[in-house]
Amino acid sequence: MDYQMKISLVVAVFLISIAGFPLTFAIEAEQEPEPPAIPGPSPEPEPIKMPDPQPTPDPFPGETKSEKTQRLTEENEKLKQKNANLQGEISSLKSDKQRLQLEISELNGAIDELNKVIMEQIGVIMELTNRLKDISFEKTFNPTLNM
Repeated sequence: MDYQMKISLVVAVFLISIAGFPLTFAIEAEQEPEPPAIPGPSPEPEPIKMPDPQPTPDPFPGETKSEKTQRLTEENEKLKQKNANLQGEISSLKSDKQRLQLEISELNGAIDELNKVIMEQIGVIMELTNRLKDISFEKTFNPTLNM
């Protein structure tokens, strides 16, 4: 190769490298930044183990089976007696309720009758008031008209 060809080759390589540099820079400038990597899930914590349940202690230690049966039978009889007493109270309260409801209805009837009497008395009082007004009007103006 001759000298001029070498120079043209060097100039061509130089021009290509100069022309390619802004293109490379522009490509790098147009790229968007990569988002940060999503971290992997953290390991789950070990579950808390429930302690083994302790056996329930006997509420009456040292009690034999027959004593326990006798005690439970006595408690059962007491509960039955309480239940019977409560049932008696319930029936007593129900009869009291019925008696009181009857008294209430009788009193409501008496109130209605008294309201009727009061209304009649108010009517009579209104009528007597009108008559008194008429009589007083006549006595006041009648002597004046006769003159």
